Amino acid sequence: MRKGKKVIGAALAGCMTASMFLTACGDGNEKSGKTEIEILQYKPEAATYFDQVEEKFNATHDDIHLTIDSPNDASTIMRTRFIREDYPDIIGIGGDINYSYYVDAGILADVSDSEVMGEIKDSYKDILEALEIVPTEGTFGIPYVANAAGILYNRDMFEEHGWEIPNTWDELMTLCNDIQSEGILPFYFGFKDTWTCLAPWNSMAVALAPPDLCKQVNKGDANFTDSYREVAEKYLELLNYGPEDPFAYGYNDACTAFANGESAMYPIGSYAVPQILSVNPDMNIDSFVTPASDTKEGNTLNSGVDLMFAVTADCENKEAAYEVLEFLYEDENIQAYIDDQNAIPCKEGDFDLASQLDGMTEYIEAGNMTDYQDHYYPSEMAVDAQIQTFLINKDVDAFLKKFDSDWTRYNRDIIREVQEYEEENGDA
Repeated sequence: MRKGKKVIGAALAGCMTASMFLTACGDGNEKSGKTEIEILQYKPEAATYFDQVEEKFNATHDDIHLTIDSPNDASTIMRTRFIREDYPDIIGIGGDINYSYYVDAGILADVSDSEVMGEIKDSYKDILEALEIVPTEGTFGIPYVANAAGILYNRDMFEEHGWEIPNTWDELMTLCNDIQSEGILPFYFGFKDTWTCLAPWNSMAVALAPPDLCKQVNKGDANFTDSYREVAEKYLELLNYGPEDPFAYGYNDACTAFANGESAMYPIGSYAVPQILSVNPDMNIDSFVTPASDTKEGNTLNSGVDLMFAVTADCENKEAAYEVLEFLYEDENIQAYIDDQNAIPCKEGDFDLASQLDGMTEYIEAGNMTDYQDHYYPSEMAVDAQIQTFLINKDVDAFLKKFDSDWTRYNRDIIREVQEYEEENGDA
């Protein structure tokens, strides 16, 4: 665990106060004659669903007792427990840079022998594998559900005005001009909250930059100044079709404005739909892939693993953990999660998706999807804030230059590891 402790220790800087609230795994939870399995998962918004799953599992299993924890600060608690070598049996996390760190640290068990893995869509298996800092033998996470980022639109408004869904960047710009000519705002933004700046960025970058760009940069084979220029320039074009001051409104403001018909479209992820519907339950929402490319064939759905489960290497009851996972991945339970969280299943099967994803179904069924670029960004780099600053200053060159310099600064150890691997093993 030498390397892993270094990476996770760095990620925990400033967060150690959370540890005082932790208790050891299994304390006060002994169930005579039963195998204890603990899941620590990072999505508190799904806590009610997981409470129901826990209750349902324990009512139908006599030999295993399951506990599912869904704390608000799960990521910090998780990393702190890893530092203390107090491991849950199973963790539920997103497919992002933290997963990369945990694989690199040897914290996760190889789950390639799990029966569930054979039922997962190859596209999402590939997305997780691509997140590995260097190729690592084995499979360390089982994708559960995904989300997607693109453009939500008011279906009733589009039908009323006869607007067509755009398939290319030029068509999107023409549509925006047509909407403006009707005295309607094309887009609402919530850029006061910096994280919302990542949604349009990611959904354009998947079509305009290589999916493995971050790995290419780590190898020394590419740079962001060249690869992200078109993304940055097109992002600035979007601002022409939003509110006069897009930084005056946060995420909740933008959701509310879109729900109230103050714009025709909203560039955000599918995760925003429940918030929008909480304001206007009757709103007829659909979505489409951001057409950042100059051709329809160049577009791809921006979709990543929103929730995956991994067994920790220190789990003493892997067979029982697998039984829990098989239960979680039963179609009935996945469908319940989809219904509750407006999610996309990572498992093959005949699932009912929310109508708000109708416009993305073509890409989902074809497996034409590409992971979020920011899933490779270190949190210390604060790319969301960098994008917000760029959108305010509108200086493409300065933004890209800083992106490259900050990448080297915050990824020095990873760059060194990748390049050492390349020297020893050749092209990864």
